[in-house]
Amino acid sequence: MQTSVTFKNLDPSDNLKSYVGNKLDRFDRFLDNPAEAKVVLSIEKFRHTAEINIVGDRLKVKGKEETNDMYSAIDIVLDKLEKQIKKIKQKIKDKHKDRRSTKNASAINLNNSPGPDDDEPKEIIITNIDYKPMDIDEAVMQMEMSNNAFLVFTNAKTDRLNVLYHRNDGNYGVIQPNH
Repeated sequence: MQTSVTFKNLDPSDNLKSYVGNKLDRFDRFLDNPAEAKVVLSIEKFRHTAEINIVGDRLKVKGKEETNDMYSAIDIVLDKLEKQIKKIKQKIKDKHKDRRSTKNASAINLNNSPGPDDDEPKEIIITNIDYKPMDIDEAVMQMEMSNNAFLVFTNAKTDRLNVLYHRNDGNYGVIQPNH
């Protein structure tokens, strides 16, 4: 971890710098990518203040602590930061876990206010599909072989996503994006 230590109203000390650096090195096991720590150590009257900001690995955490001893202020603020980082990392894990569980087909109930005719909420089925490059004629042949109402494909000529669907008059329609 890249660390910068600033001293306010305090003589710069290599012992404090190395102490902070060694303590911050334990955060490397929590962070996947390199991070940067900005440490401000200051003394006002009898209050020893340690303020640490850690930026990197898609997170920003900051902590500040005041005690009568600089070393204990550093230890307390680092414990606070460790709790914050663990909490943020757990939220990220939970979010990815939820995203993976809904990756395959799933149903979502919509709790809209019911209209006069429908008393039950509607259900939307979400299905992930694979699509491949083909021209429109090949997509029509693929559609005729299947019983699907539509086919999503990449148009080989334009390299854009298209949707082929059955029209009510028995013909096919293609939905394609504008330039």
